[in-house]
Amino acid sequence: MSASPLRAFPVVLSAPSGTGKTTIARALVEGSEEFFFSLSTTTRSPRAEEVDGVDYHFVSESAFQAMVDAREFVEWATVHGHMYGTTREGLRSAEEAGRNLVLDIDVQGALQVRARVPEAVLVFVVPPTADVLLERLQGRATESADAVMRRLSNAQGELDKAGYFDYILVNEKVEQTVEDVRAIVLAESRRTTDAIDLSHVIRQLQERIEEILNHELDSVGK
Repeated sequence: MSASPLRAFPVVLSAPSGTGKTTIARALVEGSEEFFFSLSTTTRSPRAEEVDGVDYHFVSESAFQAMVDAREFVEWATVHGHMYGTTREGLRSAEEAGRNLVLDIDVQGALQVRARVPEAVLVFVVPPTADVLLERLQGRATESADAVMRRLSNAQGELDKAGYFDYILVNEKVEQTVEDVRAIVLAESRRTTDAIDLSHVIRQLQERIEEILNHELDSVGK
């Protein structure tokens, strides 16, 4: 990998839950001097394998609200019943170090960053198919079937926002997606204004999600 770009900027990765954006973000940062991972602050409880200060900054709702009131966040949002945010301090630290800060955040947060940090590059990651997305959500084995369906339903609305992003990547293989993100940062060769039209991919994902959700509702009704 070549030296850091002349201009460092935040790189925002967003995707429907279960698409693999956190894995991509971690792989992008690992062993790199160009990229720095932004740890989000959240009110949700850590999962069994998660460590405070490594995966997230876990705080209480009252502590999070105090940070909101103090305007410590460049973006924050409530997602699946929990609050998540990115601190301004994280952006400042990365900028001072001349490194690209990688933000692994939801669509709401990404659009806030777009409004407040114009130089940020927004990358929207989608799964190869809706069925793969369902398999990944179910494969976590940490949530109920209702929670999985809720996340899948939320994915439909998130997919509608894909057009607000600078780039769209289909995450079939993590290694290739990571290289694609690196290429975006280094060459900006895949802007949505110049790339192939991926609207049909978004449409197919949403249609298949609708089929899955309808099938689930039919199963409950029987």
